[in-house]
Amino acid sequence: MIRVLHITPHLGGGVGKALSGLALQAADENAGVSHRFICLEALEKTQFVEAIAALADPDFAVEVCPSPDRLRAAIAEADIVQFEFWNHPLLPKCLCEAELPPHRALFWCHISGLGNPRIPAGLAAIADRWVFTSACSLDNPAFADLSDAERQSLGVVSSAGLADLPPLPQRRGRPPRLGYVGTLNFAKLHPRFVEFLAAVPLANLRVKLLGDIANRAELQARCAAVGRPDLFEFAGYSEDILAALADLDILVYLLNPLHYGTAENALVEAMAMGVVPIVLDNPAERRIVTHGQTGLVVNGPAEFAETLTGLINQPEQRLALAQQAAGFARTRYTFAEMTAGLNAHYLDLMNAEKRQPAYAAVFGNCPCDWFKAFQNPNGPYADDGSIPAGADLAHGDFERSKGSVFHFLKYFPDNPRLRSWSRALAEPPRSAPRNARQTLA
Repeated sequence: MIRVLHITPHLGGGVGKALSGLALQAADENAGVSHRFICLEALEKTQFVEAIAALADPDFAVEVCPSPDRLRAAIAEADIVQFEFWNHPLLPKCLCEAELPPHRALFWCHISGLGNPRIPAGLAAIADRWVFTSACSLDNPAFADLSDAERQSLGVVSSAGLADLPPLPQRRGRPPRLGYVGTLNFAKLHPRFVEFLAAVPLANLRVKLLGDIANRAELQARCAAVGRPDLFEFAGYSEDILAALADLDILVYLLNPLHYGTAENALVEAMAMGVVPIVLDNPAERRIVTHGQTGLVVNGPAEFAETLTGLINQPEQRLALAQQAAGFARTRYTFAEMTAGLNAHYLDLMNAEKRQPAYAAVFGNCPCDWFKAFQNPNGPYADDGSIPAGADLAHGDFERSKGSVFHFLKYFPDNPRLRSWSRALAEPPRSAPRNARQTLA
């Protein structure tokens, strides 16, 4: 039995679905790999934890906020420690402060690393195994200088779990229904989302927004400004996402070109349910959607408007794309394939000796260093705690979560540099991003 211990900030959202699916698949296969989970913060959503607990098997269990001694004991007991990696403040704290015992370290990276948040320089080189959720991350120039041996430690394993979905709904004989699934914060959603939709010359256009309601007021204000106050229906978060997707025909999935995502679970789930995606030509999306076969890829508001109008007016094309998207996603994104991919890494990693990587040498020794490790080294966060006038700021800098300085300050409120950067961002005239790239088509 290979005992895998997962250390993750939480078990919500996409990571929760992937890891609970991994546990259930491994338990069903009984192929000699067990999975235990440590969550570093208190649970907000329990859906996926409950799925693991329902196995009633001590080899598949979840611990929440263990003591430092219990954390170290669990690592010592494990054959492999899999760090679910993204720029959550508690992860570098765990890596750098917990005095971890020797272990075999696999990092499953849930951010692309192509922009901010960055993958901290040197981390991939000291990990025993580094696995991405999208092949787009392999284009990261940060890995250009890896040796051939170090490059052998890189891999790609996607997640989703779409093999056993209900049959595709019948969508003939009705006007097409449009939707978007995911967060509404502009670090992920395209900042010009309203402008793209306003370019469509259809008076009754309406898009259902499924997910958190962040930025609702801002989106409503932008709709009013372009004379389209009824453009959106804010449906909020749904635990029964399949039922919500069954009611849609077209996914308007227009993301910020610098977004942090990789596997894009919302996108592949929609495709699997026969919802035709329209996406921008961004690195992660173009690794998933093949233009004209499993969806449509566009550049800019004018092309989007023309494409969407055509898709609405051509039901037979829409049906063909829906069936092709569903066939691709249901075959490609399964828990069985994800589990097999990770198991191959586990088997190979068992040949390595346990060791103690120098994580603090990568991240630094205090919370402000940990935050900066995820930032562009030429970015706006000066070592004296200031943000220079005219600094190159982006939408993600102003978020209250997603690894922003405000997110780090929530966990480390006594850190003076985090406080200083947060105050600088909150002061006028820093009410909007200055990064011109954030507003490109």
